[in-house]
Amino acid sequence: MSEQQKDPNLEAEQDLKSETQNDTVEEILEPEVETLEEVTENDELAKALEEVAQYKEAALRAHADAQNVRRRAEQDVEKAHKFGLEKFAKSIVNVADNLERALASAPDTGESDPVREGVELTLKDLLETLARFEVKVVDPHGEPFNPELHQAITMVPNPELEANTVMDVVQKGYTINGRLLRPAMVVVSSAA
Repeated sequence: MSEQQKDPNLEAEQDLKSETQNDTVEEILEPEVETLEEVTENDELAKALEEVAQYKEAALRAHADAQNVRRRAEQDVEKAHKFGLEKFAKSIVNVADNLERALASAPDTGESDPVREGVELTLKDLLETLARFEVKVVDPHGEPFNPELHQAITMVPNPELEANTVMDVVQKGYTINGRLLRPAMVVVSSAA
């Protein structure tokens, strides 16, 4: 008889030991599998949270960009309203200059001259209209020279005035809504 036939208990014992060892191995490996699953879930969770943070940042940036575009568009519209007449105003101030030259060249005889009166009234109306649209005259006679508003044509020594004082205005300047439209052409005093 073979050994296996002789001892059936031995065979059952070996099977029991083998099953016990397999159970023990499974018990040992099972926490590792659970830990591995937890690690995988944690990695997925971390990746998902990272993606959420990236999408949130992208959404915030897009919102900020949209606000900036809206603000810039509003500023552009405001500037267009304020300075849209700039080219037109530059042309019209030349008309005002011509009317002033016409008054300066026409002799004032003291008599009623309808042409002179017409030119005076036209000039007055033109300047009032320009003022309504925030076009203001820069007439700096006797003021200190300001390079932001004045353009010096020449400097003339004059001991009666302080240096860098506007002695004479050759051509008046204009501003529109506080921005220079045309600088005043001036003669400036220098130290004697």
